Amino acid sequence: MTGPAAHWDEAFAAGDEQRSWYQARPAESVDAIERVAPDRDVAIIDVGGGSSGLSGALLAAGYRDLTVLDISQKALALARSRLADEAESITWIAADLLAWRPPRRFQVWHDRAVLHFFRDARDRRGYADALHQALAPGGHAIIATFAPSGPDRCSGLPVQRSSAEDILDLLGSEFSAVQQSVLVHTTPSGAEQPFTWVIARRGDPSGH
Repeated sequence: MTGPAAHWDEAFAAGDEQRSWYQARPAESVDAIERVAPDRDVAIIDVGGGSSGLSGALLAAGYRDLTVLDISQKALALARSRLADEAESITWIAADLLAWRPPRRFQVWHDRAVLHFFRDARDRRGYADALHQALAPGGHAIIATFAPSGPDRCSGLPVQRSSAEDILDLLGSEFSAVQQSVLVHTTPSGAEQPFTWVIARRGDPSGH
């Protein structure tokens, strides 16, 4: 019986440039991070970052404390190969997000296209628990997931579509919305996929 890691290793085995999630440049993600974290020294984690070019784009923008987590070793290897020597500037973690225990806190949690694979209520609560453990008070969660009008499957798997309200409910009362939008991603094959984007700030008990 194959598990999630084997599924995603197979998905990335032949590269990613024809996969539905591929972006030549993750402009929306970079813009969102620059909006909430102008300080280039903040700690940023990209969960489910896979082979995304986001880490490279953030390095080019001057960010210096970057972590990428993904369940697929092949996806991370692809991202590292594209960055060559620059890959050494990034922390790479191959782990199942639901089993991972963050060793530190981050100021930015970024997730593009991971949350919608967690359909079971327990798994979604596990996702929220991981986020709560990883994100520092005053930090920001940036989450992009299939919108209610988006696809109901991706990479051969059923998905859970979400509105901004669904995402904010999952995050809980500590979080307040900074921005909510629906943006359309055009896949390499030309299909249009509506994504719900939420930027939410975690409250800081100090009041700052």
